Amino acid sequence: MPLPAVARSLRAGLYHVWPVVVLEELGSSLFDTALQMVVLDRSANATDPDTHSSSYSQQIAMTNFYMIYNLITKFTPIIPAVLLARMGDRGWRRLPVIVPLVGYLVSRLALLFVVISDSPIQLMYGAGALFGLSGGYAAYWPGVMTLAALASTASDRSKALMRVELLYGIAGLVGSLVSGHLFQLYTSSMRHGIILLIISTILAVLCLLDAVLLLQVTDVSNREEEAESYGLIPPTPHHDAPIQRNVPNIALLFTAAILYSSAVGGAINILGAFVLKEPLSWDATQVGYGNAAGCMIFITSYVGLLVLRRYFSETSIIMIGMLSFTSGIYFMSFVTATYMFYLARSLNLLALIPMPTIRSLLSQQVPKSSCGMTLTLLQLLLKLGAAAYIPVSTKLYQSTLDWFPGFVFTLSSACSVLAMIPISIVGCRIQKLQYETIQAD
Repeated sequence: MPLPAVARSLRAGLYHVWPVVVLEELGSSLFDTALQMVVLDRSANATDPDTHSSSYSQQIAMTNFYMIYNLITKFTPIIPAVLLARMGDRGWRRLPVIVPLVGYLVSRLALLFVVISDSPIQLMYGAGALFGLSGGYAAYWPGVMTLAALASTASDRSKALMRVELLYGIAGLVGSLVSGHLFQLYTSSMRHGIILLIISTILAVLCLLDAVLLLQVTDVSNREEEAESYGLIPPTPHHDAPIQRNVPNIALLFTAAILYSSAVGGAINILGAFVLKEPLSWDATQVGYGNAAGCMIFITSYVGLLVLRRYFSETSIIMIGMLSFTSGIYFMSFVTATYMFYLARSLNLLALIPMPTIRSLLSQQVPKSSCGMTLTLLQLLLKLGAAAYIPVSTKLYQSTLDWFPGFVFTLSSACSVLAMIPISIVGCRIQKLQYETIQAD
């Protein structure tokens, strides 16, 4: 490719949503490792050896903190996310991305303050509430996906959304690999984790500035409509914006997404504490590598989607991804060594295909003007599902900690199998509709 063409491509990329995704996930991967290690340290100080073993009490304290923190960050965004989605569908497309980034910045600053001032870790509950009031992930990620969907055609939409997931995964992989090493850095005036959190905060500031100053909205479908109106290209049916909503398919896709998200969320909710206890007993560096293994799944899922979409329908691809997660998380139930953890993760190579593909299918079932609201509604329903799987997975883990700590992973694999049922029904309905369309033609 000629150098000027490369320069133009890079310049165009600066105005896309991609740099925002990369900068935000780089900062988030550093923040996640820092939060996990700070919680571990504070939980060790909160143990009660008179009633339980030190390891048991530490696990209880850690999982209780994450249960409360996750519930706060998942429920406070509900109303703000709806308001931001409505404003986005009315033309303010960047707003659902910019406002949550302010919340991300506040979270970084809050944890940095907790570490520097040696304040109670419970202050992060307040930071989580402020993060939620900014719309949080419930507003940010649908906003990102909406911008990516608008910048692609219906035929390439699944690939475009998965490309965003790929960039998200690569950024998370890089950030996670270095996060453990950065956490270990310290000086005579700065303890462990401060340098890591300073870098995470700087990345959050750069991400916010990029979203405010450079991010632009591109609507490919509007360009195609304008070209057709001038006779530049022949008119084609617009599958990007179907006039009528396919309510049964939407309901089935929502059901599958909630079941699968609950399966994944319940397992991930416990995985962070699981690797810090015996017999794994990971340190900060190993935690970073473990998080990097999770981010690697974004890359393998993207490559898998590129290959599978040539031979299988979208519903079949979703079921393959669900099967990948089911096998890997079931194996995780019996992990007792670090190498076994990575073997279990290797079975999850396609586990991230289902959710972006479900979002792609959903965007084809509603008018373009309702795309942002529909994706946000899905995200909010996933948050409501968290009301069940977060406390249930936490309490099940605590109650089975002594005899089978991997029981939650076994339950997650069963929930993932249930999610395949509505997807198979959607596949049958789509095939029937295609057959009827061919017969009508």
